[in-house]
Amino acid sequence: PLAPAVKNFTLNFTITNLQFTSDLQKPRSRRFKSTEKVMYHYVSLANNALLGHTVSQRMCVTFFPRSGRHRDDTKVDAVCSYKDSASLARLDREKLYQELSTMTNNVTKLGHYSLDRSSLYVDG
Repeated sequence: PLAPAVKNFTLNFTITNLQFTSDLQKPRSRRFKSTEKVMYHYVSLANNALLGHTVSQRMCVTFFPRSGRHRDDTKVDAVCSYKDSASLARLDREKLYQELSTMTNNVTKLGHYSLDRSSLYVDG
């Protein structure tokens, strides 16, 4: 049998109460790691809700923060990977968006971070 294919998708959103600073560009900084941990937690919860708890399907998240439009904003691009096979559930972009929307109180809260309600986008 063929090994499941690895597929990628990207989540984009804007955090409105996390001022972008140079330490968010440094993956070894305490601030980057702390922020990345929160992002990974919520993406993993959405993954589990949609794809089940199959270990082989867990997503790897690569977190790319960047400067937002306003001083206190940080835009986030999170590149996620998952394994896709005919015997396992496939990623449904619309369901993932709905799951993340529900988990973030209609795209307003991500843990202790506030979100720009119109900023969530799932591509892939």
